[in-house]
Amino acid sequence: MSESIIQIQHLTKTFGSGETAVHALEDINLDIQQGEIFGIIGLSGAGKSTLVRCMNLLERPTEGTVIVDGREMTALSQKELRLARRKVTMIFQSFNLLMQRTCLKNVCFPMEISGVPAAQAKKRALELLEIVGLQDKANAYPSQLSGGQKQRVAIARALATDPKVLLCDEATSALDPTTTASILGLLKDLNAKLGVTVVVITHQMSVIEEICSRVAILDGGVVAEQGKVEDIFSNPSTDAARRLVYPGGASVAQYPAGTHAVRVAFNGGTAYQPLIASLAIDCGVKVNILGADTRNIDGKAFGTMLLGLPDDPNEAAKALAYIRAQPNVSAEEVEYHG
Repeated sequence: MSESIIQIQHLTKTFGSGETAVHALEDINLDIQQGEIFGIIGLSGAGKSTLVRCMNLLERPTEGTVIVDGREMTALSQKELRLARRKVTMIFQSFNLLMQRTCLKNVCFPMEISGVPAAQAKKRALELLEIVGLQDKANAYPSQLSGGQKQRVAIARALATDPKVLLCDEATSALDPTTTASILGLLKDLNAKLGVTVVVITHQMSVIEEICSRVAILDGGVVAEQGKVEDIFSNPSTDAARRLVYPGGASVAQYPAGTHAVRVAFNGGTAYQPLIASLAIDCGVKVNILGADTRNIDGKAFGTMLLGLPDDPNEAAKALAYIRAQPNVSAEEVEYHG
């Protein structure tokens, strides 16, 4: 994954003008690599959907350039742009299927527009429905499908023009957790088997940690932070990143005055569960878990945990020394004075 497939340079998008102007995006710079699964995350209003629509010029940037597969999208004619968009397709939260068409004909639709012969389009559509696990639903209508099945049809349709990039705009937000996991698994499988680059737009950090290798965090229309997912999870450097990575981060302020605690950060070790038990066994020191916001990414532990320390200063010091000696762990002593 050494070649760039999408390069966004100094992109700005403003809606309106004068005093009523809304600056949706400001000086965005991103470099997305061929074959990766790249995440873009932010809270509502951060500019995520506007950014993804700028990638295929459904929204034209006010300033800046968008280069996809070596072509500057902002410099293309309308005809050239229509052809280029076949290689940068989208799936949406609302599926956007044609309700009066069967699943097969929904998948055929973009090929019909491209002038693919009907027999060839049907053959390819059946292949794509099989790839997404819906070969038995070819003649069903969208109203007869579950949400997850509709999204699978939408994915098959997006693949009909053999795209190099698949843009997923909140593609799992309308789905339950089990269905979300199956759709994310499908996207990972398609990325691995077809080599298609996947750009995931979401407000859910669980989606990012499940399938993305790198992530950009949008906050107020700017990129607050970007990098490898595990690096940002282990050491978020901006307030925007911390709010998303640890939304329920435990605070000592919610406990009685005088509470003596240690905030432990797990930075990619193999597990965090044994720490408390090991502390009790090896040091004979028992601590209380006051709060935790931890997650497992590829078998590695990331997150924070707030531990209440013993009142005895010697016991507390012993616990701190033990915790700080552990690999892939850092510890900060905290105390609430009321």
